[in-house]
Amino acid sequence: MSNRFSRRRFLRESGCGFGALALSTLLGQESMLASPGSLPASLHPSPHFAPRAKRVIWLFMHGGPSHVDLFDPKPALIEHAGKPLPESFGEVMTRRKVARNPLLAPAKPFRRHGRSGLEISDFLPHIASCADELCVIRSCHGDSVNHPQSVYQMNTGSILMGKPSLGSWVAYGMGTENKNMPAFIVMPDPGSGIKGGPPAWGSGFLPATFQGTTLRPGDNPILNLKPHPELGARRQRDVLDLIGKLNQQHLAERDFDDTLSARIKSYELAFRMQTEAPDLVDLSQETEECKRLYGIDESETREFGTRCLLARRMVERGVRFVQLYSGDTSGWDAHNDLLKNHTEYCRRTDKPVAGLLKDLKRRGLLKDTLVIWGGEFGRMPMSEKGTGRDHNPWGYTVWLAGAGVKGGLAYGATDPMGLRAEQDKVHIHDLHATILHLLGFDHERLTFRHNGREDRLTDVAGKVVHGVLS
Repeated sequence: MSNRFSRRRFLRESGCGFGALALSTLLGQESMLASPGSLPASLHPSPHFAPRAKRVIWLFMHGGPSHVDLFDPKPALIEHAGKPLPESFGEVMTRRKVARNPLLAPAKPFRRHGRSGLEISDFLPHIASCADELCVIRSCHGDSVNHPQSVYQMNTGSILMGKPSLGSWVAYGMGTENKNMPAFIVMPDPGSGIKGGPPAWGSGFLPATFQGTTLRPGDNPILNLKPHPELGARRQRDVLDLIGKLNQQHLAERDFDDTLSARIKSYELAFRMQTEAPDLVDLSQETEECKRLYGIDESETREFGTRCLLARRMVERGVRFVQLYSGDTSGWDAHNDLLKNHTEYCRRTDKPVAGLLKDLKRRGLLKDTLVIWGGEFGRMPMSEKGTGRDHNPWGYTVWLAGAGVKGGLAYGATDPMGLRAEQDKVHIHDLHATILHLLGFDHERLTFRHNGREDRLTDVAGKVVHGVLS
Protein backbone atom coordinates (compact mmCIF):
# COMPACT_ATOMS: atom_id res chain seq x y z
CA MET A 1 0.00 0.00 0.00
CA SER A 2 1.41 3.39 -1.05
CA ASN A 3 0.82 5.05 2.34
CA ARG A 4 1.83 2.02 4.38
CA PHE A 5 4.51 3.86 6.33
CA SER A 6 2.68 7.14 6.85
CA ARG A 7 3.40 9.04 10.05
CA ARG A 8 -0.14 8.55 11.30
CA ARG A 9 0.12 4.76 10.90
CA PHE A 10 3.52 4.77 12.55
CA LEU A 11 2.10 6.63 15.57
CA ARG A 12 -0.92 4.34 15.76
CA GLU A 13 0.98 1.08 15.51
CA SER A 14 4.04 1.88 17.63
CA GLY A 15 4.11 2.11 21.41
CA CYS A 16 0.74 0.34 21.76
CA GLY A 17 -0.95 3.29 20.05
CA PHE A 18 0.03 5.91 22.64
CA GLY A 19 1.59 8.05 19.89
CA ALA A 20 -1.75 8.26 18.13
CA LEU A 21 -3.51 9.14 21.39
CA ALA A 22 -1.05 11.96 21.97
CA LEU A 23 -1.49 13.21 18.41
CA SER A 24 -5.28 13.20 18.66
CA THR A 25 -5.07 15.21 21.89
CA LEU A 26 -2.78 17.77 20.27
CA LEU A 27 -5.00 18.16 17.26
CA GLY A 28 -8.07 18.59 19.43
CA GLN A 29 -11.71 17.92 18.77
CA GLU A 30 -11.68 19.76 15.41
CA SER A 31 -8.79 17.68 14.19
CA MET A 32 -7.95 15.95 10.96
CA LEU A 33 -9.12 12.74 12.62
CA ALA A 34 -12.51 14.26 13.39
CA SER A 35 -12.77 15.66 9.87
CA PRO A 36 -11.03 13.12 7.67
CA GLY A 37 -9.25 14.33 4.62
CA SER A 38 -9.84 18.03 5.29
CA LEU A 39 -7.89 20.73 7.06
CA PRO A 40 -9.15 21.78 10.48
CA ALA A 41 -10.43 25.33 10.62
CA SER A 42 -7.46 26.35 12.75
CA LEU A 43 -5.07 25.34 9.96
CA HIS A 44 -6.91 27.14 7.17
CA PRO A 45 -5.12 30.35 6.19
CA SER A 46 -7.06 33.58 6.05
CA PRO A 47 -6.20 36.84 4.27
CA HIS A 48 -3.44 38.74 6.01
CA PHE A 49 -4.96 42.11 5.08
CA ALA A 50 -8.00 43.45 3.24
CA PRO A 51 -7.98 42.01 -0.31
CA ARG A 52 -8.40 44.24 -3.34
CA ALA A 53 -9.42 41.24 -5.44
CA LYS A 54 -11.96 38.63 -4.41
CA ARG A 55 -11.62 36.42 -7.46
CA VAL A 56 -9.39 35.81 -10.52
CA ILE A 57 -9.98 35.08 -14.21
CA TRP A 58 -6.77 33.97 -15.91
CA LEU A 59 -6.71 34.03 -19.72
CA PHE A 60 -3.77 31.76 -20.57
CA MET A 61 -2.53 32.12 -24.16
CA HIS A 62 -0.83 28.76 -24.50
CA GLY A 63 2.17 28.49 -26.81
CA GLY A 64 3.76 31.89 -26.22
CA PRO A 65 2.21 35.01 -27.80
CA SER A 66 4.69 37.45 -29.29
CA HIS A 67 5.07 40.52 -27.09
CA VAL A 68 6.92 42.45 -29.81
CA ASP A 69 3.95 41.94 -32.15
CA LEU A 70 1.16 42.64 -29.63
CA PHE A 71 1.96 44.85 -26.60
CA ASP A 72 5.65 45.86 -26.71
CA PRO A 73 6.38 48.23 -29.63
CA LYS A 74 10.02 48.34 -30.73
CA PRO A 75 10.94 51.05 -33.26
CA ALA A 76 14.52 49.75 -33.30
CA LEU A 77 13.24 46.36 -34.43
CA ILE A 78 11.66 48.02 -37.45
CA GLU A 79 14.80 50.04 -38.14
CA HIS A 80 17.12 47.00 -37.99
CA ALA A 81 14.79 44.45 -39.60
CA GLY A 82 16.69 42.07 -41.87
CA LYS A 83 19.96 42.62 -40.02
CA PRO A 84 21.59 40.26 -37.50
CA LEU A 85 21.24 40.79 -33.77
CA PRO A 86 24.02 43.17 -32.64
CA GLU A 87 26.93 41.45 -30.92
CA SER A 88 26.38 43.66 -27.90
CA PHE A 89 23.48 41.39 -26.92
CA GLY A 90 25.98 38.96 -25.47
CA GLU A 91 27.59 35.59 -25.75
CA VAL A 92 24.62 33.75 -24.23
CA MET A 93 22.55 34.64 -27.29
CA THR A 94 25.24 34.30 -29.94
CA ARG A 95 25.68 30.67 -28.85
CA ARG A 96 22.06 30.00 -29.86
CA LYS A 97 21.63 29.10 -33.50
CA VAL A 98 18.56 31.33 -33.82
CA ALA A 99 20.64 34.37 -32.82
CA ARG A 100 22.26 34.26 -36.27
CA ASN A 101 18.89 34.75 -37.94
CA PRO A 102 18.01 38.28 -39.07
CA LEU A 103 15.74 40.48 -36.99
CA LEU A 104 12.06 40.41 -37.94
CA ALA A 105 9.92 43.55 -37.86
CA PRO A 106 6.54 43.47 -36.08
CA ALA A 107 3.86 41.91 -38.28
CA LYS A 108 1.41 44.80 -37.77
CA PRO A 109 1.73 48.44 -36.67
CA PHE A 110 1.14 49.72 -33.14
CA ARG A 111 -1.17 52.63 -32.33
CA ARG A 112 -1.95 54.67 -29.22
CA HIS A 113 -5.31 54.06 -27.58
CA GLY A 114 -7.49 55.54 -24.86
CA ARG A 115 -6.78 58.54 -22.68
CA SER A 116 -3.57 56.84 -21.54
CA GLY A 117 -2.17 56.54 -25.05
CA LEU A 118 -1.16 52.92 -24.39
CA GLU A 119 0.38 51.40 -27.52
CA ILE A 120 -1.26 48.19 -28.73
CA SER A 121 -0.91 46.32 -32.02
CA ASP A 122 -3.53 46.35 -34.77
CA PHE A 123 -3.77 42.60 -34.16
CA LEU A 124 -6.02 43.44 -31.17
CA PRO A 125 -8.46 46.27 -32.02
CA HIS A 126 -11.10 45.17 -29.47
CA ILE A 127 -8.69 44.80 -26.53
CA ALA A 128 -7.20 48.15 -27.62
CA SER A 129 -10.60 49.73 -26.93
CA CYS A 130 -10.07 48.71 -23.26
CA ALA A 131 -6.57 50.23 -23.11
CA ASP A 132 -7.33 52.38 -20.08
CA GLU A 133 -8.20 49.25 -18.06
CA LEU A 134 -4.95 47.43 -18.82
CA CYS A 135 -1.81 47.31 -16.72
CA VAL A 136 0.72 45.99 -19.25
CA ILE A 137 3.84 44.51 -17.64
CA ARG A 138 6.44 44.51 -20.40
CA SER A 139 9.36 43.20 -18.34
CA CYS A 140 8.33 39.67 -17.31
CA HIS A 141 10.90 36.89 -17.42
CA GLY A 142 11.19 33.21 -16.48
CA ASP A 143 13.71 30.38 -16.31
CA SER A 144 13.01 27.88 -19.10
CA VAL A 145 12.95 28.04 -22.87
CA ASN A 146 10.79 24.91 -23.19
CA HIS A 147 6.99 24.78 -23.17
CA PRO A 148 6.19 22.23 -20.41
CA GLN A 149 8.63 23.66 -17.89
CA SER A 150 7.51 27.23 -18.65
CA VAL A 151 3.83 26.28 -18.41
CA TYR A 152 4.55 24.73 -15.01
CA GLN A 153 6.51 27.76 -13.84
CA MET A 154 3.86 30.26 -14.92
CA ASN A 155 1.19 28.16 -13.19
CA THR A 156 3.05 26.83 -10.15
CA GLY A 157 6.19 28.94 -9.72
CA SER A 158 8.44 25.97 -10.50
CA ILE A 159 9.76 24.48 -13.74
CA LEU A 160 9.30 21.05 -12.12
CA MET A 161 6.05 19.13 -12.41
CA GLY A 162 4.04 18.43 -9.28
CA LYS A 163 3.91 21.75 -7.41
CA PRO A 164 0.57 23.36 -6.45
CA SER A 165 -0.83 25.75 -9.02
CA LEU A 166 -1.71 29.36 -8.30
CA GLY A 167 -5.40 28.46 -8.56
CA SER A 168 -4.93 25.76 -5.93
CA TRP A 169 -3.14 28.19 -3.60
CA VAL A 170 -6.01 30.66 -4.00
CA ALA A 171 -8.58 27.93 -3.33
CA TYR A 172 -6.57 26.84 -0.28
CA GLY A 173 -6.26 30.38 1.03
CA MET A 174 -9.70 31.77 0.24
CA GLY A 175 -12.01 28.78 -0.18
CA THR A 176 -15.18 29.17 -2.20
CA GLU A 177 -17.97 31.70 -1.81
CA ASN A 178 -20.43 29.05 -2.97
CA LYS A 179 -20.45 25.59 -1.36
CA ASN A 180 -22.30 24.23 -4.40
CA MET A 181 -19.47 25.10 -6.79
CA PRO A 182 -15.73 24.33 -6.85
CA ALA A 183 -13.39 27.14 -5.83
CA PHE A 184 -11.14 26.57 -8.86
CA ILE A 185 -12.40 25.78 -12.38
CA VAL A 186 -10.32 25.25 -15.53
CA MET A 187 -11.57 25.49 -19.12
CA PRO A 188 -8.96 24.03 -21.49
CA ASP A 189 -8.94 24.69 -25.21
CA PRO A 190 -11.13 22.07 -26.95
CA GLY A 191 -8.11 20.95 -28.99
CA SER A 192 -5.55 18.35 -27.95
CA GLY A 193 -4.55 19.77 -24.58
CA ILE A 194 -1.52 21.77 -23.45
CA LYS A 195 2.15 20.96 -23.18
CA GLY A 196 2.59 19.80 -19.61
CA GLY A 197 -0.99 18.59 -19.24
CA PRO A 198 -3.29 18.68 -16.19
CA PRO A 199 -0.46 19.02 -13.61
CA ALA A 200 -0.49 22.69 -14.65
CA TRP A 201 -3.69 23.09 -12.63
CA GLY A 202 -2.98 20.39 -10.07
CA SER A 203 -2.84 20.79 -6.31
CA GLY A 204 0.64 19.28 -5.87
CA PHE A 205 1.36 18.73 -2.17
CA LEU A 206 -1.74 20.68 -1.11
CA PRO A 207 -4.79 18.54 -0.28
CA ALA A 208 -6.19 17.12 -3.50
CA THR A 209 -9.52 18.82 -2.96
CA PHE A 210 -7.90 22.12 -4.06
CA GLN A 211 -7.02 20.99 -7.59
CA GLY A 212 -8.80 22.58 -10.57
CA THR A 213 -12.11 21.13 -11.71
CA THR A 214 -12.11 20.81 -15.49
CA LEU A 215 -15.05 22.13 -17.49
CA ARG A 216 -15.17 20.38 -20.85
CA PRO A 217 -16.44 21.86 -24.13
CA GLY A 218 -19.75 20.66 -25.55
CA ASP A 219 -23.14 19.71 -24.12
CA ASN A 220 -21.74 17.78 -21.15
CA PRO A 221 -19.18 20.18 -19.61
CA ILE A 222 -18.94 18.36 -16.26
CA LEU A 223 -18.79 14.59 -16.42
CA ASN A 224 -21.17 12.46 -14.33
CA LEU A 225 -23.09 15.53 -13.18
CA LYS A 226 -26.57 14.56 -14.34
CA PRO A 227 -28.33 11.88 -12.25
CA HIS A 228 -30.00 8.90 -13.85
CA PRO A 229 -33.49 9.98 -14.95
CA GLU A 230 -35.10 7.11 -12.97
CA LEU A 231 -33.28 8.05 -9.77
CA GLY A 232 -35.25 10.57 -7.68
CA ALA A 233 -33.61 13.13 -5.42
CA ARG A 234 -34.61 11.33 -2.20
CA ARG A 235 -33.38 7.97 -3.40
CA GLN A 236 -30.16 9.50 -4.68
CA ARG A 237 -29.60 11.16 -1.29
CA ASP A 238 -30.11 7.81 0.46
CA VAL A 239 -27.66 6.12 -1.90
CA LEU A 240 -25.04 8.83 -1.34
CA ASP A 241 -25.49 8.65 2.44
CA LEU A 242 -24.89 4.89 2.39
CA ILE A 243 -21.90 5.26 0.06
CA GLY A 244 -20.58 8.05 2.28
CA LYS A 245 -20.78 5.89 5.39
CA LEU A 246 -18.95 3.03 3.67
CA ASN A 247 -16.41 5.45 2.22
CA GLN A 248 -15.60 6.89 5.63
CA GLN A 249 -14.92 3.40 6.95
CA HIS A 250 -12.78 2.70 3.89
CA LEU A 251 -10.94 6.01 4.43
CA ALA A 252 -10.27 5.34 8.11
CA GLU A 253 -8.72 1.98 7.25
CA ARG A 254 -6.35 3.78 4.87
CA ASP A 255 -5.06 6.44 7.22
CA PHE A 256 -7.34 9.15 5.85
CA ASP A 257 -5.48 9.21 2.54
CA ASP A 258 -5.73 12.70 1.05
CA THR A 259 -6.39 11.65 -2.55
CA LEU A 260 -9.08 9.19 -1.49
CA SER A 261 -10.66 11.82 0.74
CA ALA A 262 -10.78 14.31 -2.13
CA ARG A 263 -12.53 11.76 -4.32
CA ILE A 264 -15.10 11.07 -1.61
CA LYS A 265 -15.74 14.79 -1.22
CA SER A 266 -16.20 15.10 -4.98
CA TYR A 267 -19.31 12.90 -4.73
CA GLU A 268 -20.91 15.33 -2.30
CA LEU A 269 -19.85 18.34 -4.35
CA ALA A 270 -21.26 16.75 -7.51
CA PHE A 271 -24.58 16.18 -5.74
CA ARG A 272 -24.73 19.83 -4.69
CA MET A 273 -23.65 21.00 -8.14
CA GLN A 274 -26.64 19.26 -9.72
CA THR A 275 -28.80 22.13 -8.49
CA GLU A 276 -26.52 24.98 -9.62
CA ALA A 277 -24.24 23.86 -12.45
CA PRO A 278 -27.03 23.32 -15.04
CA ASP A 279 -28.11 26.91 -14.48
CA LEU A 280 -24.49 28.05 -14.74
CA VAL A 281 -23.96 26.66 -18.24
CA ASP A 282 -27.40 27.68 -19.54
CA LEU A 283 -26.61 30.70 -21.71
CA SER A 284 -30.22 31.06 -22.86
CA GLN A 285 -30.62 33.34 -19.85
CA GLU A 286 -28.25 35.88 -21.41
CA THR A 287 -29.48 38.64 -23.71
CA GLU A 288 -28.64 38.64 -27.40
CA GLU A 289 -26.75 41.91 -26.88
CA CYS A 290 -24.56 40.23 -24.26
CA LYS A 291 -23.84 37.28 -26.53
CA ARG A 292 -22.85 39.64 -29.33
CA LEU A 293 -20.54 41.47 -26.94
CA TYR A 294 -18.59 38.22 -26.47
CA GLY A 295 -18.74 37.34 -30.17
CA ILE A 296 -20.93 34.28 -29.66
CA ASP A 297 -22.89 35.22 -32.80
CA GLU A 298 -19.74 34.83 -34.96
CA SER A 299 -18.18 31.52 -35.95
CA GLU A 300 -14.55 32.58 -35.30
CA THR A 301 -15.19 33.88 -31.78
CA ARG A 302 -18.08 31.65 -30.67
CA GLU A 303 -16.05 28.99 -28.86
CA PHE A 304 -13.73 31.26 -26.87
CA GLY A 305 -16.49 33.81 -26.37
CA THR A 306 -18.70 31.15 -24.81
CA ARG A 307 -15.96 30.24 -22.34
CA CYS A 308 -15.35 33.90 -21.46
CA LEU A 309 -19.07 34.36 -20.80
CA LEU A 310 -19.09 31.21 -18.67
CA ALA A 311 -16.15 32.63 -16.71
CA ARG A 312 -18.18 35.75 -15.91
CA ARG A 313 -21.14 33.61 -14.83
CA MET A 314 -18.83 31.54 -12.63
CA VAL A 315 -17.31 34.46 -10.73
CA GLU A 316 -20.80 35.88 -10.29
CA ARG A 317 -21.73 32.63 -8.55
CA GLY A 318 -18.79 32.56 -6.17
CA VAL A 319 -16.06 30.62 -8.01
CA ARG A 320 -12.75 32.06 -6.79
CA PHE A 321 -10.42 31.20 -9.64
CA VAL A 322 -11.24 30.54 -13.29
CA GLN A 323 -8.56 29.70 -15.83
CA LEU A 324 -9.22 29.66 -19.59
CA TYR A 325 -6.71 28.33 -22.11
CA SER A 326 -6.47 29.56 -25.68
CA GLY A 327 -4.45 27.23 -27.86
CA ASP A 328 -3.94 23.47 -27.83
CA THR A 329 -0.54 21.72 -27.90
CA SER A 330 0.66 24.17 -30.56
CA GLY A 331 -1.52 27.21 -30.02
CA TRP A 332 0.31 30.55 -30.23
CA ASP A 333 3.63 28.77 -30.90
CA ALA A 334 4.46 30.67 -34.11
CA HIS A 335 7.75 29.14 -35.24
CA ASN A 336 6.63 29.52 -38.85
CA ASP A 337 4.42 32.27 -40.33
CA LEU A 338 3.70 34.36 -37.25
CA LEU A 339 1.33 36.59 -39.22
CA LYS A 340 -0.96 33.67 -40.06
CA ASN A 341 -0.77 32.14 -36.56
CA HIS A 342 -1.38 35.35 -34.60
CA THR A 343 -4.08 36.53 -37.02
CA GLU A 344 -5.99 33.31 -36.33
CA TYR A 345 -5.60 33.34 -32.54
CA CYS A 346 -6.13 37.08 -32.15
CA ARG A 347 -9.36 36.83 -34.15
CA ARG A 348 -10.54 33.99 -31.90
CA THR A 349 -9.79 35.79 -28.64
CA ASP A 350 -9.66 39.56 -29.14
CA LYS A 351 -13.40 40.32 -29.14
CA PRO A 352 -14.28 37.81 -26.37
CA VAL A 353 -11.56 39.16 -24.04
CA ALA A 354 -12.67 42.75 -24.62
CA GLY A 355 -16.28 41.67 -24.13
CA LEU A 356 -15.36 40.06 -20.82
CA LEU A 357 -13.65 43.22 -19.56
CA LYS A 358 -16.55 45.45 -20.62
CA ASP A 359 -19.18 43.11 -19.18
CA LEU A 360 -17.36 42.78 -15.85
CA LYS A 361 -17.03 46.55 -15.64
CA ARG A 362 -20.66 47.37 -16.37
CA ARG A 363 -21.81 44.79 -13.82
CA GLY A 364 -19.55 46.23 -11.14
CA LEU A 365 -17.45 43.06 -10.99
CA LEU A 366 -14.19 44.38 -12.43
CA LYS A 367 -13.50 46.45 -9.30
CA ASP A 368 -12.87 43.26 -7.29
CA THR A 369 -12.09 40.73 -10.04
CA LEU A 370 -8.50 40.41 -11.24
CA VAL A 371 -8.13 39.51 -14.93
CA ILE A 372 -4.76 38.15 -16.11
CA TRP A 373 -3.68 37.74 -19.77
CA GLY A 374 -0.45 36.09 -20.90
CA GLY A 375 1.33 32.92 -22.01
CA GLU A 376 4.21 30.86 -20.70
CA PHE A 377 6.77 33.12 -22.44
CA GLY A 378 7.12 35.53 -25.37
CA ARG A 379 8.96 35.28 -28.67
CA MET A 380 12.33 36.29 -30.08
CA PRO A 381 12.93 39.47 -32.08
CA MET A 382 14.91 37.36 -34.58
CA SER A 383 13.17 35.45 -37.34
CA GLU A 384 12.80 31.69 -37.49
CA LYS A 385 12.16 29.92 -40.80
CA GLY A 386 11.94 33.36 -42.34
CA THR A 387 8.55 34.43 -41.02
CA GLY A 388 8.27 32.96 -37.51
CA ARG A 389 9.81 33.52 -34.08
CA ASP A 390 11.37 31.18 -31.51
CA HIS A 391 10.62 31.02 -27.75
CA ASN A 392 11.74 33.88 -25.50
CA PRO A 393 11.60 33.47 -21.70
CA TRP A 394 14.02 36.35 -21.06
CA GLY A 395 11.58 39.16 -21.73
CA TYR A 396 7.85 39.19 -22.49
CA THR A 397 4.49 40.73 -21.60
CA VAL A 398 1.67 39.86 -19.20
CA TRP A 399 -1.18 42.25 -18.57
CA LEU A 400 -3.50 42.63 -15.60
CA ALA A 401 -6.84 44.42 -15.34
CA GLY A 402 -9.37 45.08 -12.63
CA ALA A 403 -9.06 44.90 -8.87
CA GLY A 404 -6.28 47.02 -7.44
CA VAL A 405 -4.10 47.60 -10.53
CA LYS A 406 -3.35 50.80 -12.42
CA GLY A 407 -5.16 50.97 -15.73
CA GLY A 408 -3.61 52.49 -18.84
CA LEU A 409 -0.09 51.72 -17.60
CA ALA A 410 2.91 50.20 -19.35
CA TYR A 411 5.23 48.98 -16.59
CA GLY A 412 8.85 47.99 -17.13
CA ALA A 413 10.62 47.52 -20.43
CA THR A 414 12.61 45.08 -22.50
CA ASP A 415 15.77 46.16 -24.31
CA PRO A 416 15.43 48.08 -27.63
CA MET A 417 15.02 44.84 -29.59
CA GLY A 418 12.60 43.17 -27.17
CA LEU A 419 14.96 40.32 -26.30
CA ARG A 420 15.46 40.68 -22.55
CA ALA A 421 13.67 42.36 -19.65
CA GLU A 422 15.82 45.36 -18.84
CA GLN A 423 13.92 47.96 -16.78
CA ASP A 424 11.89 47.16 -13.63
CA LYS A 425 12.20 43.44 -14.28
CA VAL A 426 9.37 41.20 -13.07
CA HIS A 427 10.22 37.54 -12.53
CA ILE A 428 7.37 35.03 -12.39
CA HIS A 429 7.86 34.85 -8.61
CA ASP A 430 7.31 38.62 -8.46
CA LEU A 431 4.16 38.31 -10.57
CA HIS A 432 2.80 35.61 -8.25
CA ALA A 433 3.68 37.62 -5.15
CA THR A 434 1.79 40.59 -6.60
CA ILE A 435 -1.29 38.53 -7.46
CA LEU A 436 -1.39 37.06 -3.94
CA HIS A 437 -0.93 40.57 -2.51
CA LEU A 438 -4.01 41.75 -4.42
CA LEU A 439 -5.90 38.79 -2.93
CA GLY A 440 -4.92 39.84 0.59
CA PHE A 441 -1.99 37.47 1.17
CA ASP A 442 1.63 38.00 2.07
CA HIS A 443 3.25 35.47 -0.26
CA GLU A 444 5.89 34.66 2.39
CA ARG A 445 3.20 33.73 4.92
CA LEU A 446 0.81 31.76 2.70
CA THR A 447 2.49 28.40 3.31
CA PHE A 448 1.83 24.69 3.69
CA ARG A 449 4.08 22.31 5.61
CA HIS A 450 5.59 19.80 3.21
CA ASN A 451 8.60 17.52 3.68
CA GLY A 452 9.54 19.25 6.91
CA ARG A 453 9.47 22.84 5.61
CA GLU A 454 6.92 25.59 5.16
CA ASP A 455 6.56 25.57 1.39
CA ARG A 456 5.03 28.39 -0.63
CA LEU A 457 4.14 29.41 -4.19
CA THR A 458 7.13 31.74 -4.55
CA ASP A 459 9.64 29.30 -2.99
CA VAL A 460 12.38 31.52 -1.46
CA ALA A 461 12.01 34.45 -3.85
CA GLY A 462 9.51 37.00 -5.08
CA LYS A 463 8.66 40.60 -4.28
CA VAL A 464 5.44 42.56 -4.71
CA VAL A 465 5.54 44.90 -7.70
CA HIS A 466 4.09 47.97 -6.00
CA GLY A 467 4.48 50.06 -9.16
CA VAL A 468 1.49 48.35 -10.77
CA LEU A 469 -0.85 48.79 -7.77
CA SER A 470 -3.43 51.56 -7.68
